Amino acid sequence: MADTLDAQFNPVAVRGEISGFSRAASGHCYFSIKDDTGQIRCAMFRRVAALLDFVPRDGELVELQGRLGVYEARGDLQLIVESMTRAGQGALFEQFLRLKAKLEAEGLFDPVHKRALPSQPRAIGVVTSLGAAAWHDVMTALQRRVPHIPVVMVPALVQGAGAAATLAQALQQLYVFTAEDNPLSPPVDVVLLVRGGGSVEDLWSFNDENLARVIAQSPVPLICGVGHETDFTIADFVADVRAPTPTAAAEMAATDRGTGLEALSVFEHRLSRGLLRQQDRQAQRLDHLAARWGGGLARQQERQVQHLHHLATRLTRPQALLGQHSQWLDRLAGRLHNGLRSQLSEQGHALERWGDRLSFNQAQLVPQYAQRLERAALRLSSVDPHRVLERGYAWLSDDKGQALTHADQFQSGQSVQATLSDGVVPLTVLL
Repeated sequence: MADTLDAQFNPVAVRGEISGFSRAASGHCYFSIKDDTGQIRCAMFRRVAALLDFVPRDGELVELQGRLGVYEARGDLQLIVESMTRAGQGALFEQFLRLKAKLEAEGLFDPVHKRALPSQPRAIGVVTSLGAAAWHDVMTALQRRVPHIPVVMVPALVQGAGAAATLAQALQQLYVFTAEDNPLSPPVDVVLLVRGGGSVEDLWSFNDENLARVIAQSPVPLICGVGHETDFTIADFVADVRAPTPTAAAEMAATDRGTGLEALSVFEHRLSRGLLRQQDRQAQRLDHLAARWGGGLARQQERQVQHLHHLATRLTRPQALLGQHSQWLDRLAGRLHNGLRSQLSEQGHALERWGDRLSFNQAQLVPQYAQRLERAALRLSSVDPHRVLERGYAWLSDDKGQALTHADQFQSGQSVQATLSDGVVPLTVLL
């Protein structure tokens, strides 16, 4: 059969678009050449490829010189290329360039529209084929990096007739789950549009104008990971971020859990150190306040006791006037003295308890103790007889020293003595 082909057809010249171009490690190149009516497999060996003055790419229109042959391992007809020259960029590539120029003029590729990816999304959305290797690669990467983040997957066709429409529909369905009040919780914060590698025809669904506009409408950042690193589609230019592969798209979607845990550990250490420093400062402040208030309280109580003794001494001097009240004043002074000593002891114990409690809540206890001290001072002041006389009151008695407390005890011309805060004044009753 090979001899028949060689005798009847060779050599041949072919014009068409390159599709599925690949270069093996040996340097040999394999691809298909196609036009509107069909395609044929081609093989270009290393010695011929080394003579090319350009790098062949999918979608380029070329003219080939070669001979027809049969690949015996599969029985396939193939064209053995002996020379290749450029004949144009090809219909698909020209269509790609026209659409790219149109959308670029509309601003769909403008960097100002590109959004930053969330470092820790609450949920991740994925649109791809359920049976594609890209879906497996994405889930493997996400389970390794962020197994705690839920994934919402909406399947779609990624190749062939109608694939672009299903991709656009799947994205619109996924956008529903980005809302705060979506049927699922938590909301999707980033979307992955992914597909594995392939020829220009395999990836052509991602060069659809309607799909590009749906991508531009995404309410959250969208990562496009279609094909290999050298493949570019319209979807790549519209997306917020282009990833070279589906796996890379998944890795871009969320920070690795280990990195997040390290950051949390650093924050925890800083917070712990800050709390310890704050605790030390508050403890020192508590000691200072306790020393100030404790010493001040003791001195104030001592002054009150001395003042009461002084008043008792002064009040007992005029025995004729206050004889029947001297014992009462002594008992009162004793009770006040004992009460003050007891209160001082209680305040000392209270200060110790305050020290323990203030280690947990320093900002509240000092004002409370100040209020208690103020109330104690007011109570002491309220029972001070001298303070009563200082407010304008007087102690009235007759010439026998009997206290006069009712109006019917007074008679015209009667001699009366008025004891004031600083001395005794003789009075005569006028009726």
